[in-house]
Amino acid sequence: MALNPAITDWRGRRAWIVGASSGIGAALARALIERGARVAVSARSADGLAALGAALALPLDVRDAAALQRAASHLHEAFGGLDLAVYCAGTYRPLRAADFDLDCVLEHDEVNYRGALRWLAAVLPLLQRQRGAHLSLVASVAGWRGLPQALAYGPTKAALINLAETLYVDLRDLGVAVSVVNPGFVDTPLTARNRFAMPALLRPEQAAEAILQGWRRGRFDIHFPRRFTLWLRLLRCLPYRASFAVTRRFTGL
Repeated sequence: MALNPAITDWRGRRAWIVGASSGIGAALARALIERGARVAVSARSADGLAALGAALALPLDVRDAAALQRAASHLHEAFGGLDLAVYCAGTYRPLRAADFDLDCVLEHDEVNYRGALRWLAAVLPLLQRQRGAHLSLVASVAGWRGLPQALAYGPTKAALINLAETLYVDLRDLGVAVSVVNPGFVDTPLTARNRFAMPALLRPEQAAEAILQGWRRGRFDIHFPRRFTLWLRLLRCLPYRASFAVTRRFTGL
């Protein structure tokens, strides 16, 4: 069942993707440009943004609220409005409790979650002026349940999922659609840090197509690949005793 208006034609639509210098964000920017959208991209890596060519590059660090505000103002001047805003910025380092690293955990919080809050402060006024706009947060299936090695990463993605749910309720009557993207494993510079087999691993281009398909279908919760994520959905529904046992059995941790 569609919870959002379907987006089937990208020609002339104005999009801002934060976290677009590599991985899913860069692939999504390229896919939107190919479909005729006007795309602005942000990340810390100016070189990574420059590689996207036709996109409007707005380099910034999501830990800098003032930089996000300046970028939003620049974008409004350049595009005259905004139809799609995507938060794809993130950091990831595998971490378990036996090796707890406070600086690592707080860095995840600053980038993955608080960065999204700073971005919202900059982008929400633009979206609310543009009825029919769409806001999307890229979280992760790691936010569905506590998983091994996700001590720093998983809680921030769980927070983004809850944030998206709340935003959907608050913004629906204001004419702003909201979606949350929960990918499984995607081959990016971040997942390259994993030292374990990643089932159903996708290329960033496949992830971008899955996101576009989710928006075409008006989905709120866009998760993929479904041959993997549907099993995690089941795990999420199990009682804790069962889900902990299944997680331990299949991860060996």
